[in-house]
Amino acid sequence: MTDSSGSAGSGSEGSDVSGASGASSASGEGRTVFLLAHTGRPAAIRSAELVVQGLLRCGLGVRVMEHEAVDLPLPPEVELVKESTPGVLDGCELLIVLGGDGTLLRGAEFARASGVPMLGVNLGRVGFLAEAERDDLDKVVDRVVTRSYEVEERMTLDVIVRTNGDVVHRDWALNEAAVQKVSPERMLEVVLEIDGRPVTGFGCDGIVCATPTGSTAYAFSAGGPVVWPEVEALLMVPISAHALFAKPLVTSPTSVLAVEVQNGTPHGVLWCDGRRTLELPAGARVEVRRGAVPVRLARLHHASFTDRLVAKFALPVSGWRGAPH
Repeated sequence: MTDSSGSAGSGSEGSDVSGASGASSASGEGRTVFLLAHTGRPAAIRSAELVVQGLLRCGLGVRVMEHEAVDLPLPPEVELVKESTPGVLDGCELLIVLGGDGTLLRGAEFARASGVPMLGVNLGRVGFLAEAERDDLDKVVDRVVTRSYEVEERMTLDVIVRTNGDVVHRDWALNEAAVQKVSPERMLEVVLEIDGRPVTGFGCDGIVCATPTGSTAYAFSAGGPVVWPEVEALLMVPISAHALFAKPLVTSPTSVLAVEVQNGTPHGVLWCDGRRTLELPAGARVEVRRGAVPVRLARLHHASFTDRLVAKFALPVSGWRGAPH
């Protein structure tokens, strides 16, 4: 039996954050920020270096993973920790993550396990989980030093896998839990269930069970609806289903969604946030419900999700006049 439910586990590169406005070294005394970065890119390394310099200059402590520090030009006062250390974020008030969606989801694992808010800086493409872009690094440091940010909670998913009625795996997801086929030449035969009642069955490439946060991720690519983050709901989105009724479903946040892999079908695979995976034999049952532990995100802006959606997808809004005054 396996259990990963508690795993901790485009702008200018030259932004200067060393002189964050309104911040003095005294304001950061006794405070520590954890920094997680995608060190495989030169832009991320430069961004991390600038953020660290700005935080240290303002008196905050900085903690970094030891294996990431090898790729980063860090001053000696930066605290290094091993990833396997229990309570790796203990004593930290904030987790700053620099990278694309994959790095941000990795950071979400630490944020959920520790309860520490995560502030994402997008160094990738879309980055819906990020609150800032690379050319906002000076603003990020200033807001962190002056504590000028708000924290919101995002719904997660708790995932249980059963075979022959026995629980064989527990997991969680911030964006989605996806049941997918493995064999490219054969469909995965599934039956969908909501709140203990069967809905429909068909052959498909997979099923995505998602949160509102995940509605702009894999579920969106599969044809699911965009759901505003403040809406409490669960989504079930079929992937390339061979059926007349194979529409995305939006349910109550208290619903329990289940996907049963039928006997006689090729085995499938469970992906949680595209990071953690488990093989699903024929007959396996995947149950998804609202997670007991949310992920806390630090927010710098009061911009509406509508504006974020338009900006991230570069949606055409020319000609809009707005409501009459």
